[in-house]
Amino acid sequence: MPIPDFTWAAAICQTAAGGSAGLLEVLFTHPLDVVKTRMQLQGTQAQHGEVLYRGFYDCFSKMYRYEGLSGFWKGIMPPIIFETPKRAFKFLLFEQFQRLFMFGKPERSAMTFALSGALAGTLECFFLNPFEVVKITQQANRYESVNTITVARQIIKKDGFGLRGLGKGITATMTRNAIFHFVFFGFYYGLKRQLSRRDVPLTEFLQRTSLAFLAGVLATLYSAPFDMAKSRIQGPQPKPGKIKYEWTLRTMQTVYREEGFRALFKGLSPSLVRIGPGGALILLAYEYGYDYCESKLI
Repeated sequence: MPIPDFTWAAAICQTAAGGSAGLLEVLFTHPLDVVKTRMQLQGTQAQHGEVLYRGFYDCFSKMYRYEGLSGFWKGIMPPIIFETPKRAFKFLLFEQFQRLFMFGKPERSAMTFALSGALAGTLECFFLNPFEVVKITQQANRYESVNTITVARQIIKKDGFGLRGLGKGITATMTRNAIFHFVFFGFYYGLKRQLSRRDVPLTEFLQRTSLAFLAGVLATLYSAPFDMAKSRIQGPQPKPGKIKYEWTLRTMQTVYREEGFRALFKGLSPSLVRIGPGGALILLAYEYGYDYCESKLI
């Protein structure tokens, strides 16, 4: 599978398809992201009179009971505002970075896709992280819905743009993204190129869906501890005014020591429910969207 020559028409299609796929994923999977964040933020005991969630379904039930349906959409604006350009940027970089990882071979390998995905996913963090900090702050609020601009202003006023403010947890975000995208793109495109293309459209669709779903599940499993650490660092600290979670590995060590090994995978159930179908949705939306755009422009 050689790399096609660069054309502006192809770049436009990559950008448009990636942005559209990102927007669709956010709209369909955001409630599960809220549930995941809530489960990751809590310790073994409720803090300050908070409700303790005892599992995925318990969290879903209690959120609906105490916060209503709107509670599942807290923090939706940062992803909506950001996901479209972010995904567009990431897929464009992913396609172009493949030229850097051919290793002298005429065709792309699974490692080409894995390293291209990891690099693209890492670079997007410089744009992604401030929105993640705002989103998680909104999602962690159990009592009211605070608009995005207000939350961003509060964070900037209190802690600024640095590692205590909108840059908080950026190393955890970068590590999570690098691992996730390495597995996600490497597995999907590496295995896809080994399988023969199906002549029946429905069979081809189901084959792609299955591969993308499995790629999302595997990538989530490998990156889950770093995603948990990111949420702890970016979310409210257990004791106001005292920073307990600050650095990625130290946060993981603290959680492991105080809460056990399973705590490193808190929020895994909603993540799998979200990213399995979400991964399939975004890859299929990107590929079919690109194919449609290509048929019109190229």
